Amino acid sequence: MSSVKYWQAVNSALHEELERDESVHLFGEDVGAPGGPFAATRGLRDRFGEWRVRDTPISEATFTGMAVGAAMAGLRPVAEIMYFDFITLAMDQLVNQAAKMSYMSDGAFAVPLTIRTLCGGHRGSGPQHSQGLEGWLASVPGLKVVWGGTPADAKGLLKAAIRDDDPVIVIESLSLWTRRGEVPDDPDHVVPIGAGLIRRPGDDVTLVCWGDTVPCALEAADALAARGVDAEVLDLRTLSPLDEALILRSLGRTGRLVVVQDAQGPCSVGSEVVRLAATDGFASLRAPARQVCPPFAPVPFAPDLEHAYYPRADDVVLAASDTMERTRV
Repeated sequence: MSSVKYWQAVNSALHEELERDESVHLFGEDVGAPGGPFAATRGLRDRFGEWRVRDTPISEATFTGMAVGAAMAGLRPVAEIMYFDFITLAMDQLVNQAAKMSYMSDGAFAVPLTIRTLCGGHRGSGPQHSQGLEGWLASVPGLKVVWGGTPADAKGLLKAAIRDDDPVIVIESLSLWTRRGEVPDDPDHVVPIGAGLIRRPGDDVTLVCWGDTVPCALEAADALAARGVDAEVLDLRTLSPLDEALILRSLGRTGRLVVVQDAQGPCSVGSEVVRLAATDGFASLRAPARQVCPPFAPVPFAPDLEHAYYPRADDVVLAASDTMERTRV
């Protein structure tokens, strides 16, 4: 095990997969000579050459389309979209081409494509560089969506995505970019796509989180423990396909559910988790399920407003305490 920063874990995953498989190629703005806008591809062009680590024009639609075609032709491209918000410029290539190609060709074509993109929330990045759009992508059949909340998961999920034969969207957190964590040294360390993880076991209430909100949920669990409430923290890690069995097992133990997310509530991954609890998990619910999320409004640029916009541990504690008070006898 080594203690590394989140971005270093991403860099290590890319280095190991480029070393392991010559069909892996990187595309994106500034991923080559500059080493990436946030250093995630630092040193890779020097090691593997500009043929495999290629700078592209500032055109997400163009290089995503190029990556889809490269995947269909037998490569395993990894395309970086600098900010999550800019994935909107490549939605046709992702939603209508990459996600549908295997189905429309009756399996004649696979699309082993990885899209890396970074969410800029909690960094004062403003309304066009901070959005959590994971719900859009998770609603598309044929796309897999993952988001690691620790360095180990950021690395393991990226490696799993690159090895997967389907298109995978890998979301990374700029708010966690310099956070350290223990990461296995094994070059075959992968995190299975579709598998969530109980980060902290508990019996009283389930806190569901992913990505940026993992530290927030863990902080809230510590605060709840001081109040005598034993919170279980469930990190989804994969947003599509959801680990429904793990969610339902946790709900079966606790009977209470609070979803913590940085994306707005309507039509979100969190609302899908609440739907699951209200249907398949209804018999286990002892209190109404809750979402702790930002207001339905653009992300503010001003630091004080942005701080108020995103959920904090205190908000999670209040929501969890409310579910405890409203428990059915």
